[in-house]
Amino acid sequence: MPTKVQRSRRLYRHTPVTRRGPHPILGVGGALLVGLVTLCLWILWQGRQEEIVPADAIVVLGAAQWNGRPSPVLKARLDHAIALYHDGFAPYLVLTGGSCPDDAPSEAAVGRDYALAQGVPSEAILLEDQSHTTVENLHGAQTVLTTTQSLNILLVSDPFHMARARWIARDLGFAAYPAPTRTSPISERFLEETWYILREALALIFYWTTGK
Repeated sequence: MPTKVQRSRRLYRHTPVTRRGPHPILGVGGALLVGLVTLCLWILWQGRQEEIVPADAIVVLGAAQWNGRPSPVLKARLDHAIALYHDGFAPYLVLTGGSCPDDAPSEAAVGRDYALAQGVPSEAILLEDQSHTTVENLHGAQTVLTTTQSLNILLVSDPFHMARARWIARDLGFAAYPAPTRTSPISERFLEETWYILREALALIFYWTTGK
């Protein structure tokens, strides 16, 4: 008759060991996280692309104005666009961006005053001063440029913004060439730029799913 120890060993030897895989929710969460990181890296890479070519117009995406003066972010975009205009890359400068309630003037109007002070003639400046989002910026620019038949544009914004802006511009029928500014204060602060890249990734997903 087997002893108690022998019976215990047999039981241990023949008892199957069940191995459990990762919980399905963890698997899905991990896949989403990998996808988000990949998208952020793609946005970072897109922001480093630059294709300065002759175009029909230079479109500047809006940013905040401070009491009638360009914020540092808007100023960096305007300086880059104005330099491209003076270098002869396009005959028109399209300035976009509306104003918040009780916060006149618009971003576009502030940009116009700044561009005029930098020697850009008024007839070369086209305004879109009703928009509040990137999609609205570019829809408005499309409307403004309808009369000039301008489809080839140099797109000026911060590097973190270029991936989504170019995607929207292409959806609207533009041939959009990236011309990111390299002097924005956001680009000089790693943590702030990382936050903006993450926000752009979420905004791009939102655009892909809603068109807004």
